[in-house]
Amino acid sequence: MNIKKHLDLLGMKVEDKVTGFKGVVASVSFDLYGCIQAIVNPGIGEDGKLMDQAWFDINRLRITDESPVMNRPDYDFGSVAEGLKGAAEKPAAMKS
Repeated sequence: MNIKKHLDLLGMKVEDKVTGFKGVVASVSFDLYGCIQAIVNPGIGEDGKLMDQAWFDINRLRITDESPVMNRPDYDFGSVAEGLKGAAEKPAAMKS
């Protein structure tokens, strides 16, 4: 299933092929116009603050590590899939 393939980008370390922007895929979006995009979170800067995230078309992203940084939510079965439970606990700090 193609949607699952796109959702499997969640938590993966990626690099934008055009700009070299690096980070972790935090969300995947399917829009009304047919675009599939991912927001890439670069992590925490030297000052300890979260750096700016950016959206990219998924075909511009190259996976740089084959293991996700954390377990993905189960969107197929259970309370998350049924809309009964919110997001997973977020990591205290993330560095890519």
